[in-house]
Amino acid sequence: MPDHETVLRLARLLYDRKSQDISALNVTRLTVLCDYMVIASGRSATQVAALADAVDDLMAAEGLNLRRSEGRREGRWIVLDYGHIIVHLFHRDDRAFYGLDRLWNDGTNALELPFDQTVSD
Repeated sequence: MPDHETVLRLARLLYDRKSQDISALNVTRLTVLCDYMVIASGRSATQVAALADAVDDLMAAEGLNLRRSEGRREGRWIVLDYGHIIVHLFHRDDRAFYGLDRLWNDGTNALELPFDQTVSD
């Protein structure tokens, strides 16, 4: 499935840009909003905004148009909607409060990511 490969490339991009706690979830069975959600954290509002810009660049190169975006001005929680894929970028202090990982992860739908997040930087 092309979206699956795009999600893995997206996760790798976020990892390479020093994002933290990256989750990629197949939510096809859980919602009609999208097929995949990618959730990641940044250390500052500036980093979260830079991650959003990098995601936009990658998705444009993949031929996926941004349908809607929220939160860019504040940089605390940016939502990027590309139709089949929705990306949530959080300031790390805000992510736990909203708990999207718990809401959308049913224990069977997390994608295995092609990198080791246990290595600290």
